[in-house]
Amino acid sequence: MPDSSTAFQLAPADSPAPAVPDAPFTLAQPEGAPVPVVFASPHSGSHYPEAMVEALCVPLMDVRRTEDAYVDELFAAAPRHGALLLAAAYGRSVVDLNRDPHELDPSMFADGPPRACAQPTPRVEAGLGCLPRVGARGEGIYGRLLSREEGEQRLSGIHDAYHGFLSEELERLRTEFGRAILVDCHSMPSVQPGRRNLADIVLGDRFGASCEPRLITRVERIFRNHGLSVARNAPYAGGYTTRRYGRPKRGLSALQIEINRGLYMDEHQIARSADFPALRRVIDAVIADIADFSAPPLKPNP
Repeated sequence: MPDSSTAFQLAPADSPAPAVPDAPFTLAQPEGAPVPVVFASPHSGSHYPEAMVEALCVPLMDVRRTEDAYVDELFAAAPRHGALLLAAAYGRSVVDLNRDPHELDPSMFADGPPRACAQPTPRVEAGLGCLPRVGARGEGIYGRLLSREEGEQRLSGIHDAYHGFLSEELERLRTEFGRAILVDCHSMPSVQPGRRNLADIVLGDRFGASCEPRLITRVERIFRNHGLSVARNAPYAGGYTTRRYGRPKRGLSALQIEINRGLYMDEHQIARSADFPALRRVIDAVIADIADFSAPPLKPNP
């Protein structure tokens, strides 16, 4: 795994670079006047280390269906509005960037977990910890136990590198502009057991704890104005990322956006549908409004 101080790759502003084995994330830099906003896509990566693929006991496609495929492309207009776009390179099943790095299942490792394990949570018990052990169908994905070294390589080389950069960037923006906004971008399966009539969009602000109320209200209004149904905090209120960074009273808002995959892709084939361009135009409008909301006021001409 790469050194966390240099482990990123610059990408063209309008499109993240393809995932490469030694880059845990890609960056698309702002164009023109910057705004204090970071759009992050932690689950859209599609690279899998060779050692992991060799350890799988299920088809790679079963693992790939856990990805938030193409979410980074949906938000590709962010740099044109002055925001930074951060996108994971590795698949969610390699390491889940929206989990605490101590949410680990010790039973996955032959020689002990790579780090101290937090108290077991329902997510970890279900196989959905920071290092997931199940795939899209809820079946175990590994044919062998992992080593402690494998686990630590993923945590330090990917998770630590990603959040180390994100923390520094948000603090830099907050210092420079007096405020900063993180938009954590996700997608969700269109069909979920026990849940009927899933909304098109789910906005998560941890029930008001992670984001300025005015911001989530504006974002909800734009989606509704484009004919999409919107829910707040149900079934997704925000995960590790919104919990870690959302401090609106300190000038840092974190908002999670979950997009129903049925709006833009064939979930079985992991392919963009004919509706992808239309949804991207809606997302462009959301990006533009968030950028406008965050932009510093113009100073009067002396």
